[in-house]
Amino acid sequence: MTLTEKILARAADKPNVQAGENVWVKADILMTHDVCGPGTIGVFKREFGATAKVWDRKKIVIIPDHYIFTADSMSNRNVDILREFVKEQGLPYFYDVIDDPDGKWVFDATQGLLKKQYGANFAGVCHTALPQKGHTRPGEILFGTDSHTCMAGAFNQFATGIGNTDAGFVMGTGRLLLKVPETMHFRLEGELRPGVMAKDIILHCIGEIGFDGATYRALQFDGPGATSLSMDDRMTVANMAIEAGGKNAIFEFDAKTQAFVDQRCRANGTKENYEPVERDSEERFVYETTIDLSRLEPTVACHPDPGRRKLAKEMPDTKLDRAYMGSCTGGKTSDFLEFARILRGKKVIIDTFGVPATPEIVRDLQTTLWDDTSVWDILVNAGVKMTENASCSACLGGPVDTFGRMNTPLKCISATNRNFPGRMGHKESQVFLASPATVAASALTGHITDPRDYLG
Repeated sequence: MTLTEKILARAADKPNVQAGENVWVKADILMTHDVCGPGTIGVFKREFGATAKVWDRKKIVIIPDHYIFTADSMSNRNVDILREFVKEQGLPYFYDVIDDPDGKWVFDATQGLLKKQYGANFAGVCHTALPQKGHTRPGEILFGTDSHTCMAGAFNQFATGIGNTDAGFVMGTGRLLLKVPETMHFRLEGELRPGVMAKDIILHCIGEIGFDGATYRALQFDGPGATSLSMDDRMTVANMAIEAGGKNAIFEFDAKTQAFVDQRCRANGTKENYEPVERDSEERFVYETTIDLSRLEPTVACHPDPGRRKLAKEMPDTKLDRAYMGSCTGGKTSDFLEFARILRGKKVIIDTFGVPATPEIVRDLQTTLWDDTSVWDILVNAGVKMTENASCSACLGGPVDTFGRMNTPLKCISATNRNFPGRMGHKESQVFLASPATVAASALTGHITDPRDYLG
């Protein structure tokens, strides 16, 4: 069996499963957020009763992160609905934007969008916060009401996005009926060269198979090239499996995985025991390819879908209005460090926005010093508008007052993960997806630029 099949077989209490088979699986974690949480709660109460209790209090994680730092009253209300449900159910894993369990969330627009407006327990973007807070464990099943839940496949687990109806059912029963996906095999060899990042790997893969080339399939990444990647890099790759239509992505378990997971579980007091899955000699794949990482170059996904691949060096005539750093896939500490390496001592010439994915990443950037200057200040000095309000922000548009949102038809190069029309705001805007390095270089020139031009 493939890695995905092994996890699903275990969760279904079966000795084995095969692609196409329908199985009932037990969930280890259900995650929901402010956009889908109220709807999921509504389904749960409608189907199980107004006074029903969730199947397991310690297996539900609720993270407001999408439409948070906005004056939009309906968005603020969604967070309050989550808080009321958490209080009613006694759920321990709620990463609220405010500290008062009896309070109401109201964003204060008069304070501006740059300085933080959140409490001590706020966690930021759900997909980045889940592993930071110790909720991603090898060999487990993670369901989330968000398509990019597949990012947790970096940790050798089956992680996938589901809708409100399915999530409401999981909330009440802890189980879900799934069709076992076919698995596509991506063997990675070699190592990335300077100026090339994990984002370039997944943009290359999607460009090869198309934005629907992995529809309801698992994407398995392994080989020595996969082992060479950091956990942040693996998260970037796994995150965008859905941009090819994938059901999930998954990496092998290794010492890097173990070190990260063990440290995060201990630090947060979450469950520490887990059982990873390993490859065997009887895997059956529907598709196989080998990618030499040393041959990859800085890559861009062009408007209007993630499968429109071109090399950055081929696009110097593409003028830009905006650059954007952030989101689950492009707002991690390592992403911003690479971004800062290229911008250090220089000035951007187009509007450039930076949104760290979590408060922990904000702290990392503010406390990491390069020659007595914090990385945060290096970016601000370069002209980047940096916000401490870690969230999804403009990655998915949001209300019109969302930080970095495109409210007019603009061309933006972005380290985010999706570029369908209207994704980051105005329906006539254009989004070009690229690595943090390519975003940085392009912010310096005002057109799509190969970051290798700025390596010293």
